[in-house]
Amino acid sequence: MRDVSCRTITDAVSKLCTDANYFLPDDVKEALCSFSTSEKSPIGRSILDEILTNADIAKEEQLPICQDTGMAIFFVELGQEVHITGGDFYDAVNEGVRRGYTDGYLRKSIVRDPLMRENTGDNTPAVVHLTLVPGENIKITIAPKGFGSENMSRLAMLKPSDGEAGVIDFIVKAAVEAGPNPCPPIVVGVGIGGNMEKAALMAKHALTRPLGEHHSDPYYAEMEAKLLKRINQSGVGPQGFGGTTTALGVNIETFPTHIAGLPVAVNISCHVTRHKTVMI
Repeated sequence: MRDVSCRTITDAVSKLCTDANYFLPDDVKEALCSFSTSEKSPIGRSILDEILTNADIAKEEQLPICQDTGMAIFFVELGQEVHITGGDFYDAVNEGVRRGYTDGYLRKSIVRDPLMRENTGDNTPAVVHLTLVPGENIKITIAPKGFGSENMSRLAMLKPSDGEAGVIDFIVKAAVEAGPNPCPPIVVGVGIGGNMEKAALMAKHALTRPLGEHHSDPYYAEMEAKLLKRINQSGVGPQGFGGTTTALGVNIETFPTHIAGLPVAVNISCHVTRHKTVMI
């Protein structure tokens, strides 16, 4: 059994909040650079170059890459041999968010009640997805999510008879109909299987997988490539001004499902697909 203090967790979360919002992940930057050279539209290339310049300035000046610093989403893998000391785990995470968003001068976007709309003033509470795993470490991944892209999320409870074609058509339609709203080029997270909430959770988690790292099953890896090609053939382009770069990548996660169902969820992220991991 290994003791980990709440203070250690709070400190780690605070740094994750600022780092994820200041520094564009390497995989996203590499994808943007690659697509900027292959983009066929002059306006599209110009926009991609400006996106990269913006990321460089944010890194150099330690400023947010985007003004919408998002809702703080965490995926936590908690080792079964870890003993949390000095308080409550969720309180420790929220204190880290409070410090990170306040001390890092990040925009506070969370309202206390979905209808009363009073801002909490510190970007808490965070959304925490906790999974128990073997071992004595804590792996914390932050994926701050702005709602220009989050609002483009879609879920469908398809029929098994819809098959692969139905799944692909739904995903492409969701990505293309989003148009300029999620600030393309986008990253498309997809969850297939499970039930309603499992599919949605997989789609969100898929956005934390590095671009260029494909599904381990060749069948779904090929589907990711098919989807990326079709979405980029749509012509939406960077920021919706037309071009051949509507998406930087499509990441699929799957799970067994019921004989009578075929749940599919799509979670779209903007070109600032923020994700950062720390191991405690």
